[in-house]
Amino acid sequence: MTYQRDYDGKLRVGLVGVGSHAYRNILPALHYLPVTLVALCDQNEAALQRTAREYGVEATFTQTTRMYAEMELDAVLICVGPQQHPRLAIEAMQAGLHVWLEKPPAMRAAEVEAMIAERGDRICMVGFKKAAMPAARKAQELLSLPEFGALRSILAVYPMTMPADGVETLDSGKFTNWLANGCHPLSIMLALGGRVEHVTTLLGPGVEAVGTVQLQFANGAVGVFYLAGGTPQGCPIERYDIFGTNHVISIENTARVVYHRGIPFHYNTQRDFTAPGTDSGSVVWETSNMLATLENKALFMQGFVDELQDFCGAVLDDQPARSGDLEFALHLMRVYEAALVSRGQAVTL
Repeated sequence: MTYQRDYDGKLRVGLVGVGSHAYRNILPALHYLPVTLVALCDQNEAALQRTAREYGVEATFTQTTRMYAEMELDAVLICVGPQQHPRLAIEAMQAGLHVWLEKPPAMRAAEVEAMIAERGDRICMVGFKKAAMPAARKAQELLSLPEFGALRSILAVYPMTMPADGVETLDSGKFTNWLANGCHPLSIMLALGGRVEHVTTLLGPGVEAVGTVQLQFANGAVGVFYLAGGTPQGCPIERYDIFGTNHVISIENTARVVYHRGIPFHYNTQRDFTAPGTDSGSVVWETSNMLATLENKALFMQGFVDELQDFCGAVLDDQPARSGDLEFALHLMRVYEAALVSRGQAVTL
């Protein structure tokens, strides 16, 4: 782990958007990244100046075009909203800058296609934090083990609902929770399962309905995303179970990873739930929550630092983004749209 003050090579970055999310999560994450924050941009002048004073940033702007014209930047971090993200990302790339976008990248998949068309040789990455969090990356490591076997299915449980009239939601351009937070479980499922070929949504009654989004992956595996709406606020039920032909991986509330290997089992004679040695049973990794270490901080546990580190590393090393590139974002947005219009029928991507 390297802190910002200890890096030798750093990116000169500007931040567009100093609202609540950026203030709570993006700005604090910069302490652990190879960056120098040299400019801030926001239309809220009061919040802009207060944030600039706190972070010692002298250059402030209410217009992105002025910031790009007057400042020498390597990259820009954009944290505004999906309605403005495509326009701002294209503007920044046309100014020759690398771009990191907070999720969601856009309101529609076609807008991501427009960003890809303008990208050129710039790196543009979307911050799907859940796909970059340590628990998800541990699951990817375990899934690649030969002894895990072939991936068969993924189950995701997340406390949310989906608009019952998905067609109207898309046509009207409504920004719903299905886009704002549904992209979190979807990003993990796509990062682990790969490309999706078919999407089918089954919903219960109500304007904001619970139900399931079923994914058929190109590799033959299936995924079920359970929309657990109605769960009490703050109830720690988020989980992901990844089933292979031999073993199972579980991610529990982002803070615990379990690798289930099973034990020798004989139906008629089994009398002991343990087995000798350590070659069977389940292996558990979880945060300690006892020391003031970085592993316990949400900035790390939920993937904020890792997703931004991926971006910085790609720019500094002139390498493709490790996670969250525009192609991944485009595929996720197509799954998001297909789930809205499915109405119980399989939608082919």
